[in-house]
Amino acid sequence: MTPMLAVLAVLASLLGAVSCEFSISIYAGYGFPLPNPNQPFKLPPASPPKNPRPDLKVGYYAANKCPQAEQIVKRAVEEATPGEKAGLIRLFFHDCFVQGCDASVLLEGPDTERTAFPNLSLRGFNIIEKAKAALEVECKGIVSCADIVAFAGRDASCSLSDGKINYQVPAGRYDGNVSRANDTFLNLPPPFGDLKLITDMFAAKGLDQTDMLVLSGGHSTGRSGCGSFTNSFSNRLQADNSSRAMNRTLADQLNTTCTADSVNVPLDYKTPYALDHQYYKNVQEHNVLFTSDAVLLESPETKVLVDSFARDPFFLSDIIPIGRNPWYDAFAKAMVKMGNWEVKNSTVGEIRQFCGKVNDKKTY
Repeated sequence: MTPMLAVLAVLASLLGAVSCEFSISIYAGYGFPLPNPNQPFKLPPASPPKNPRPDLKVGYYAANKCPQAEQIVKRAVEEATPGEKAGLIRLFFHDCFVQGCDASVLLEGPDTERTAFPNLSLRGFNIIEKAKAALEVECKGIVSCADIVAFAGRDASCSLSDGKINYQVPAGRYDGNVSRANDTFLNLPPPFGDLKLITDMFAAKGLDQTDMLVLSGGHSTGRSGCGSFTNSFSNRLQADNSSRAMNRTLADQLNTTCTADSVNVPLDYKTPYALDHQYYKNVQEHNVLFTSDAVLLESPETKVLVDSFARDPFFLSDIIPIGRNPWYDAFAKAMVKMGNWEVKNSTVGEIRQFCGKVNDKKTY
């Protein structure tokens, strides 16, 4: 792989795997200058959310709308694999950060978000479609794909955290009808970002630095392609004396494992199938894959949160904990907060019949 193609690989995503290569013309076509290794990489600023206080409510589908809506989604998620569940959490993130929480990431077709490089490794589409098909039988034309994605993100988080993360999801979203591939790079925080860049990109979505650090804990489950952290622009496996350097033991292991960019490795090498606070211990010990994880130790404000979330609860005995790690509740609150941004209403949105395409106005 050429150095320029390796640069492209780092754009894979904040949470996901990399399995494809593209020519540098694709990269340039999205309007970005070629990265200069001697200068910090700066993405264009994202647009502020248009609707910071959408009219969503818990129990939106209860009573006469579709009382079984959330249970139908939950059953579909329960049948998913751990990898698909991790993918559903990431799917919610990628949806909300581009065009708002409107299921625009699900739309199929040329030059849609789904075709953009950071989204090529997204998983969980089949789970969303399965839930949507069941809901169309139960209550046709009532439950939006955007709400299904939000419910599935919650249910996947609950399952992978062994019930430690569970929260009520305000619903009432409509599905958007705009999905553009080039919007992804403008809005999705990159894995090579420094602390300011990542913080600023979250702020553009109404999420503060604490929300950013809390949601980064999603890296405690799922996998990533080696190409997302091994390339000429940001090779995390090379010897490095900086404070961002990866622990050499892990780096040496990955140097052996990463025989190709498409090889997938766990984001959390200790508890890869659990959504837990182990991620913050990994940050403390420099056992993280991405630069965007390593930089969480670079300011006093973020370091104190990392240290707090890394602590295990005290135990009265071997099995009775005293207290609760605060990250689980913080993650739940941040997921709800993220899900509130740029929500579509009936004026600019619709309830799709199929999540992968906009409705045919003549038939639905």
